[in-house]
Formats: sequence, structure tokens, C-alpha cells
Amino acid sequence: MPLPWSCLSFFNLLCFLLFAWDKRQARRGQRRVAETTLHLATLPGAAPGAWAAMGLLHHKTRKAAFWGVTLGLTLLQGAVLYFAWPYLPVPL
Repeated sequence: MPLPWSCLSFFNLLCFLLFAWDKRQARRGQRRVAETTLHLATLPGAAPGAWAAMGLLHHKTRKAAFWGVTLGLTLLQGAVLYFAWPYLPVPL
């Protein structure tokens, strides 16, 4: 797997795990991960990981402001991917 795809996979897994950790902390009533940190984890191409965590773990699904920022980051990543696509190596 070429390096860009490996990095994207790693960042998505890391983002999903960070959301899962925050959900666990919320259930235990312990110190949570800041929303800014979750958004920063989503920024490097990890929007699919964030949406997967939100959907599968039912985490941060009631907060419209959080959804809005996550949607904005998703659209930004989509635009970057659209313009970078011709220059990315094809996965085998």
C-alpha cells in the first residue's frame, strides 16, 4: 500500500480510537477529550474515521455545532482530495 494511503488509514484509525476513548471516559464520568482535540484529530484526512465513530459509537450525535464543524472538515477534505487525486499513487 503506497505511503499516502497508509497514512490516511493510520490517521482514520487514530481518530476512531480517540473518539472511542472519549466515549469511554464519558460513560465513566471521567475527564473527557476536548472537542477541539477531536476536531484536530479529524483534520488530517480522518473524516471517515470520525463519522464511523460518531455512527457506530453514537458519540457526539446530539451536538449540532460539533456536527457542523465535522461536516465542514469533511467538505474541506473532499475538496483537497478532489484536486489532489490526479497526483496520488494508485493503490494496488
